[in-house]
Amino acid sequence: MPDLPNPEPKPLDHLTECGHDDSPALVLRDRTFSYKDLKDRVSRLSGWLRDRLPQNGARVATWAAKNELTCLMPLAAARAGLVHVPINPLLKHGQVAHILADSGASLLLGTKARLATLDAEDIPVGVECIDEDLILGSLAEIEAPLGISSNDPNDLCAILYTSGSTGRPKGVMLSHANLWLGAVSVAHYLGMAAGDVTLGVLPLSFDYGQNQLLSTWYAGGSVVPLDYLFAKDVVRACQKYGITTLAAVPPLWVQLTELEWPAESVKPLRRLTNSGGALTEELVGNLRDIFPEADLFPMYGLTEAFRSTYLKPQLAESHPTSMGTAIPFAEIMVINDQGAITAPDEEGELVHCGPLVAQGYWQDAKRTAERFKAAPEGSRYGGMAVWSGDRVKRDADGLLYFVGRRDSMIKSAGNRISPQDIEEAAVATGLVAEAVALGVPDPRLGHAIHLVVRAAAGSDEAELHLPKALAKELPNFMQPHAIHWRDTMPTNPNGKLDRTTIGKQIQQEVETKNMVEAKQ
Repeated sequence: MPDLPNPEPKPLDHLTECGHDDSPALVLRDRTFSYKDLKDRVSRLSGWLRDRLPQNGARVATWAAKNELTCLMPLAAARAGLVHVPINPLLKHGQVAHILADSGASLLLGTKARLATLDAEDIPVGVECIDEDLILGSLAEIEAPLGISSNDPNDLCAILYTSGSTGRPKGVMLSHANLWLGAVSVAHYLGMAAGDVTLGVLPLSFDYGQNQLLSTWYAGGSVVPLDYLFAKDVVRACQKYGITTLAAVPPLWVQLTELEWPAESVKPLRRLTNSGGALTEELVGNLRDIFPEADLFPMYGLTEAFRSTYLKPQLAESHPTSMGTAIPFAEIMVINDQGAITAPDEEGELVHCGPLVAQGYWQDAKRTAERFKAAPEGSRYGGMAVWSGDRVKRDADGLLYFVGRRDSMIKSAGNRISPQDIEEAAVATGLVAEAVALGVPDPRLGHAIHLVVRAAAGSDEAELHLPKALAKELPNFMQPHAIHWRDTMPTNPNGKLDRTTIGKQIQQEVETKNMVEAKQ
């Protein structure tokens, strides 16, 4: 790996200067933008935005599929001195209304059909909604496009709303520096370069998804944004566009490994990246079988600090369940319940320090104070740190391992159990493709363990064999009290398994069952 580039952050719109003018930067369905085109379109769109919103720091939201507008807005809003609020296109009108009201956005730019789904009461007073086609069609007429900016890298640049899997969505405040250094870091440790082609399958409202654009442009490569209906669409796109970089979350990787991959789709791929959940040993093995020449990068991150760790590809097969080590510009500390740095193999809370730490939650001082606290004693960065709530261990070689979230641990019959341990054991049987373990309140046990699973393709009589297989692998206190089979597993708008929805469904099923039994 070459030396890390100068870490001095810049305004985010300077990414337009990172590629060669004639090189492709953005490949859309109907046209390809070179870096020269990218510079021109960003300057025109930022000029349009500045005319509409002359006040620095004003919020502008977007709600549309992956296209020219949503791909250019992170840079154009940054150049105009505005704060971009990308809204996941899969969200419904009630969730959009909450984000608009909470962020105080003045503009909502989006697909005409999506905007039409909003009722009058969904749109806060003073918010102007504009069809994206009207904007893009008028850019050629912009009389005062904006040149490269000199904005302060510490200024607020974007507000990314979490998916809401743990309650009301929170707006994470990110500066130019946060996003710039995230792009530099990822491009560096992935070894990206001009000529790389990234398939953008993840939502651009998701920090992992947005970084597909930013890190690729920092490296001088090109991005092919893709809104796919089926996993097979991803396979086809890899072949059509000669994709070299593919990022996904575990539920999508599971679907992709269940498909046939022609050699033309596999050959160009140089790197695969995963975040948004841990890879299992079986899934790592399947990915290595299908993509033997591509480097696999398991990663861990949280929106409040963007990305924290990655596992070097040469360790993926020998340490498939490890989170790896800190990415460039991140300091990762493991702190025990007494506030001290843990010893090797001692469990503690993952604390992220350094310049990738976000600026807190938008207009939410209470929740900001709960998560953003002073860095632990001994931090080389100091200042504010993100206390993740995730329980991890660091082994003697410095590799980190995820144990579980503090608020999701199952406490059954006096035992503290990680859901991940049960889920990994279930998937390792080869009988199930996806698994979610939950603790359901129980008067005798505290929590009863419920396991929700989707059968693996070709696993005949999985329902019969899974309990026996788990009995061989897990101690008695970790055995599920009930196993629930599903044909499909719900996912949230970012493509992760939606544990909140799954948990509510199981809780409702248990309550209904208890009511029926009580009446008998």
